[in-house]
Amino acid sequence: MQSVSLDVLTQKAKQGSKKAFSEIVRRTYADTYTLAYRLVGTSEDAKDVVQETYLKAHKGLQRFRGDAQITTWLYRITANCANTYLSKKLRHKHDVLENDEEVIDLNVQRDPAHMAQIVGLRSELTEALEQLPAKLRTVVVLRDIYDMAHADIAEQLQISESAAKVRLHRGRQKLKELLYPQSTEMEEGSAHAV
Repeated sequence: MQSVSLDVLTQKAKQGSKKAFSEIVRRTYADTYTLAYRLVGTSEDAKDVVQETYLKAHKGLQRFRGDAQITTWLYRITANCANTYLSKKLRHKHDVLENDEEVIDLNVQRDPAHMAQIVGLRSELTEALEQLPAKLRTVVVLRDIYDMAHADIAEQLQISESAAKVRLHRGRQKLKELLYPQSTEMEEGSAHAV
């Protein structure tokens, strides 16, 4: 089924083919998991979010109109599931053990120096993303990593498009402060000097 497009698989899955839906899951799992991991921050939580994503996708497949690609639709479901998961988690907050698992990008060049640099940058960015409030982190990840349009983000998070833009701006500003504290201190100093 590898040569069959996701669009064809989607149509077959909508007609009741369990094999087609399983193939959709197989092809999209890595990207769905990566998004979930970026949104919730731990491997175990991401697995729970992904499981919920595919359950909702399977139940709602008949309502999928095909206006967007199946992958975009799955990203939207993943973002919603992650938000719901994080909201529930905040209500039942408890100490979480450190998780040292890294998400592996199989497309990274194999040059050791390059890989070390990328791992370092990824680690810094992941740490900074984890420090953002969930509502800012979600918008930043969906826009800057998954390239979703502001309107799509707003629709999925059930907020206005301008609220999505504001959250994106605030999230980016906070990331800048976290990643480049000296730069923001210098900007603030020059603003006070004027």
